[in-house]
Amino acid sequence: MIVVLEHYERYSYAEKQLKVPDSHVNAQTNWSVEYSRLKAKIELLERNQRHYLGEDLESISIKELQNLEQQLDTSLKHIRSRKNQLMHESLNHLQRKEKEILEENSMLAKQIRERESILRTHQNQSEQQNRSHHVAPQPQPQLNPYMASSPFLNMGGMYQGEYPTAVRRNRLDLTLEPIYNCNLGYFAA
Repeated sequence: MIVVLEHYERYSYAEKQLKVPDSHVNAQTNWSVEYSRLKAKIELLERNQRHYLGEDLESISIKELQNLEQQLDTSLKHIRSRKNQLMHESLNHLQRKEKEILEENSMLAKQIRERESILRTHQNQSEQQNRSHHVAPQPQPQLNPYMASSPFLNMGGMYQGEYPTAVRRNRLDLTLEPIYNCNLGYFAA
């Protein structure tokens, strides 16, 4: 219905312009015709808007109501289609984001496992080094009471706190080189 009115107004306006020569008086009538055409269009649009909102339906015939209902159904289908399209795009975006997050999560978990493995390896190595350098503690022997009170009274023998079975390690190299190389005969080993 709107389309029919618009076609009619366009053609009637175009016909009027062709019939009347262009002059100052015609320009003023053209403006008044344009004004009346725009005013009619605005009234039609306002009336249709009220009909779409469900207002002022008493003056509409049954055929116009059916046409309005069909237009509303078509509009609703377009609205739902667009809404579904947007929801589908949003869902795809969220699924891609979820996949990226899961990949990042698995990468971080792998890095954590690698670092934990390196840390365990370092701990095992340090524990093995500590075990090889550390002799298991043995019970301390009963020392002379005088030696326990003063470390300066220990003249030779064991140092204070030394275990009797512990081998004393000396950092000095006390090997003697022979000054003379002599043949000892059968005494040499």
